[in-house]
Amino acid sequence: MQAWGDHESKFFVRRTAGAPTKSGVIGLLCAAMGLDRASVSRDWLSRLADLEMGVRVDRPGVRWWDYHTVGAGMYLRVAESEGKTRPKPETMLTRREYLCDASFLVALRGESKLIGRLDDALLHPVWTIYLGRKSCPPGRPVRASDPGTFDDLESALCSVPWQRRCRGDEVPHRVDALLDWRPTPDEPLAPDDAQVWYDVPLTFDPPAHQPRFVVGRSWTIGKDGEVALHGDPAQHDAKAPPRPRANYKNTEYRKARLARLEADKGLCVFCKSPATTVQHITYRRAGGNESHDDLRALCRLCHDAVTMIEYGEGMGIDRINPEDAAWRDRIIRTRDDIIRFRSLETRRRRLSAEEVE
Repeated sequence: MQAWGDHESKFFVRRTAGAPTKSGVIGLLCAAMGLDRASVSRDWLSRLADLEMGVRVDRPGVRWWDYHTVGAGMYLRVAESEGKTRPKPETMLTRREYLCDASFLVALRGESKLIGRLDDALLHPVWTIYLGRKSCPPGRPVRASDPGTFDDLESALCSVPWQRRCRGDEVPHRVDALLDWRPTPDEPLAPDDAQVWYDVPLTFDPPAHQPRFVVGRSWTIGKDGEVALHGDPAQHDAKAPPRPRANYKNTEYRKARLARLEADKGLCVFCKSPATTVQHITYRRAGGNESHDDLRALCRLCHDAVTMIEYGEGMGIDRINPEDAAWRDRIIRTRDDIIRFRSLETRRRRLSAEEVE
């Protein structure tokens, strides 16, 4: 999750920009260096704001909204004036927007000593770093590569291969980027398609920003493209945690099974027919450590019905308790389906092929 608020992200509706803002990136770096707002404004902000920044949009992500309650029981800020009544403690209700599953590559260009200081801070962050908002810690280390010497931001951003998030992800044909534009003797005026982003921080307390020009670029990905394709995915599939499994030959399980059947008087707990088996309502202690409450006596028909529902629902370690009234109607319907299917099969076995159709 990421959220890069800009100058419009205030008050009750706080949207996110579509890519990391310069103020957001500087805030991340200041957290890594352990700088508070006062020391940043006094000693660092002008140097950091002067860095040239480029962002490659590797994955734009999906926009999500969230509903927040902030400041429960606290006084909201109001303009003070004589005779004005102080408000009662209230809760501020806000809507906040996030980018989900987005991935960006950010390049900063500046004097080598400062870049080295920032790189060291990312390797050994003093405070927790976050992607725009404190509720958005990064999912993996944010430092993508060692600092290097490049002719421009485009060369730096193209030097890092594009990487799939997971194995099997589709590779886009092109990748977009947003680059700082600054006047040069050859290009003294901003191009017509330049965007204006109000995200260069002047102060963090209170927040104030000035504009910058941003221009777009687009590069091809692949063997013959401008951006190489990384061979490995960024994330690997995690193995499922080991799960307790039933061991029907285990002596302790057999004792627990027999005790459960005796406790249920040898009757199915659902339909009161003679019980022929027991049902695991949880596998948390399966394999020989089953407690008395982990099992229920069932007849074969009810056991088959419950098992079919469990597979259909994709249930994990905790399963259906046939004594739970919430499952009653569904177990009955599944029992009826099984009876109808078995009757049809029986009829088919006794009839000739022509008679079945």
